[in-house]
Amino acid sequence: MDGAAGPGDGPAREALQSLSQRLRVQEQEMELVKAALAEALRLLRLQVPPSSLQGSGTPAPPGDSSLAAPPGLPPTCTPSLVSRGTQTETEVELKSSPGPPGLSNGPPAPQGASEEPSGTQSEGGGSSSSGAGSPGPPGILRPLQPPQRADTPRRNSSSSSSPSERPRQKLSRKAISSANLLVRSGSTESRGGKDPLSSPGGPGSRRSNYNLEGISVKMFLRGRPITMYIPSGIRSLEELPSGPPPETLSLDWVYGYRGRDSRSNLFVLRSGEVVYFIACVVVLYRPGGGPGGPGGGGQRHYRGHTDCVRCLAVHPDGVRVASGQTAGVDKDGKPLQPVVHIWDSETLLKLQEIGLGAFERGVGALAFSAADQGAFLCVVDDSNEHMLSVWDCSRGMKLAEIKSTNDSVLAVGFNPRDSSCIVTSGKSHVHFWNWSGGVGVPGNGTLTRKQGVFGKYKKPKFIPCFVFLPDGDILTGDSEGNILTWGRSPSDSKTPGRGGAKETYGIVAQAHAHEGSIFALCLRRDGTVLSGGGRDRRLIPEHFGAVRAIAEGLGSELLVGTTKNALLRGDLAQGFSPVIQGHTDELWGLCTHPSQNRFLTCGHDRQLCLWDGESHALAWSIDLKETGLCADFHPSGAVVAVGLNTGRWLVLDTETREIVSDVIDGNEQLSVVRYSPDGLYLAIGSHDNVIYIYSVSSDGAKSSRFGRCMGHSSFITHLDWSKDGNFIMSNSGDYEILYWDVAGGCKQLKNRYESRDREWATYTCVLGFHVYGVWPDGSDGTDINSLCRSHNERVVAVADDFCKVHLFQYPCARAKAPSRMYGGHGSHVTSVRFTHDDSHLVSLGGKDASIFQWRVLGAGGAGPAPATPSRTPSLSPASSLDV
Repeated sequence: MDGAAGPGDGPAREALQSLSQRLRVQEQEMELVKAALAEALRLLRLQVPPSSLQGSGTPAPPGDSSLAAPPGLPPTCTPSLVSRGTQTETEVELKSSPGPPGLSNGPPAPQGASEEPSGTQSEGGGSSSSGAGSPGPPGILRPLQPPQRADTPRRNSSSSSSPSERPRQKLSRKAISSANLLVRSGSTESRGGKDPLSSPGGPGSRRSNYNLEGISVKMFLRGRPITMYIPSGIRSLEELPSGPPPETLSLDWVYGYRGRDSRSNLFVLRSGEVVYFIACVVVLYRPGGGPGGPGGGGQRHYRGHTDCVRCLAVHPDGVRVASGQTAGVDKDGKPLQPVVHIWDSETLLKLQEIGLGAFERGVGALAFSAADQGAFLCVVDDSNEHMLSVWDCSRGMKLAEIKSTNDSVLAVGFNPRDSSCIVTSGKSHVHFWNWSGGVGVPGNGTLTRKQGVFGKYKKPKFIPCFVFLPDGDILTGDSEGNILTWGRSPSDSKTPGRGGAKETYGIVAQAHAHEGSIFALCLRRDGTVLSGGGRDRRLIPEHFGAVRAIAEGLGSELLVGTTKNALLRGDLAQGFSPVIQGHTDELWGLCTHPSQNRFLTCGHDRQLCLWDGESHALAWSIDLKETGLCADFHPSGAVVAVGLNTGRWLVLDTETREIVSDVIDGNEQLSVVRYSPDGLYLAIGSHDNVIYIYSVSSDGAKSSRFGRCMGHSSFITHLDWSKDGNFIMSNSGDYEILYWDVAGGCKQLKNRYESRDREWATYTCVLGFHVYGVWPDGSDGTDINSLCRSHNERVVAVADDFCKVHLFQYPCARAKAPSRMYGGHGSHVTSVRFTHDDSHLVSLGGKDASIFQWRVLGAGGAGPAPATPSRTPSLSPASSLDV
């Protein structure tokens, strides 16, 4: 086989040789570029008197100061910087310029010009635009052209230059174009007669800087330059104030409950409040109405945790609560330390922090002792050995620790009559622990284990729960649907797994209770035991999922948590009704109603849910059969458009929930759908790089294809309509900012400079001059998932990849702008939206499947923001305020 050439080896070898040759040529050209650039920089540092710049018959504009161009630049050419695809390298294209050859910082571009200051470069560095050149707006530095000779041919002539001369000319032009990148100005005051080189601006940030004579700002994402043009209403960049906004956020309501993948997560406090958790928040919920009646009530929130809460335990006094969190990672990917908080449920103040640095990965289970008034806390972490430890609650001191088992541990608890007895259960095991000594002496206690003996009974795969009976026996629920009764028995040398002790724990009785696993056991005040779980749905309706946890409320009332993240309330006689509901998988789609305090969500669980923000309840939900990724209400509120992950999009009637339109555009996922402010158009952004435009009927029920906006070089991420409903601004996955004339035929606007003063009905694009200050320093371009400007145009809310919601002033045109920062989500925050009256902000957690409703405080009155922007770019650092 060696030495035998395949049929495709010849062309492959030729292609490789061709590529190698091209690489050598490019390396040689780069050496020439460096030399030409050095010469250009030397010439650009020279300050030439204005009189010397005037050619014969070509007077310079009054007050203009320009630079002499190095030789070799044709008189009718201006350099244009472009970027190809997602690369950060630049190359030069020559564009014809109808302006005077000696024009440098000249007058505004003539009417109808289609070129912008930096040629055809997209603001995100894309390669999708092209067009003819023009002198551009005032303040642009252009190389001075030498006086034209009568016999100098134009560039577009076929005899413009010989083949041997073209490479040299191209290298000279490239050097001049590269040199122009270094000319910056930090203020619009440098326009006119001021020499641009005499005011190069302040020290530049590695993120952003001012260039093009103060008419644009440039930031970098993954090394790619993104140019944004400063609105003409900003007279001076330095006159604009800075600081966080006066508005603040207060967590008003949390939708959802973490029942899908956690246990030990539902209890009732002495006050009658129900305590449970989702994401990083422990919720204290006070139900309203009677058992089995409507929900209502109110919520309070303990927000001391920095990552997702995994388990809860309530102190015997019914007031103090212990909650354990997972380790998580910081924004740099470094692991954080899990910890247990003991806090007061009346004041929501943290009383003790236990185990910082002692646990690995997370806290899986915990329990208070009962026989000694809750003096001790036992904790099992999520390390490989599942370390079991006992702690003094008042002093936060570890009294004993031992390796538990390599198998997962799902539950832990003290014997309520004897604190020296601790039980753990989990994968294929029940362990009985004896804790002795070490009270008051750190680390001197000992823990010894006795393994539960199954004997003639089949060993189940999992034992998720157990409960202590008043007579001292223990009931366990297992994955086979059996309830096993455990008791002490004398030692038997013939019994395997006795652990070498004088007595063992064996099964006294077995009862088959459920089909499928038993997830919860609850000992009621009257001595009866309730079991829940499995697939038989004996306690609750099937569509709410299996029972995950049961808690006894006042009187005969029961609270039931389910595997579909719902919390039900009721009793065995009257049945159960949901009081808290939520999604069960990652969330992405969010939109708020145009005139009511309602909002709609969708995600990977294929559920489309409409929520009532006033009653904090689910209005309705339907099964989409596919993953929903984006949604938007028609301005009338009568219909809503939903984009799916298959390229399919639906329009539903919000009252009847009927699908009135079902369309497919491409076969890739849709990332954004947006109605125009007048409701006449619907724009749909796809991962196939196209924005599909549809004409919409007055009631929103019917639509027909109007056109397509094609020009992005990557998938569409965000888009917004102008206030007049004629134009669109869009962002893409490779950080482009493009503008489109929809009313004029879905044409791309080549001159982005002319869109700098356009007013936008919404601002959800994450890239743009008005919001570029929200990006953190050193961002990789994916750190911000969603952004939303308030309707009064005073603040902008940001959802980031680090579990935080931020509130900035709007416009936010200041590098590393200060913000008010809010935690609570346990995963990347995927979307934020203000309600129609800006009274609330809604945020979505990604994989934590949580929905937070925040109340906006201190708005300082309604109404739009002043016409003149109140914020400006700045290179001075400012840290966020953690609230």
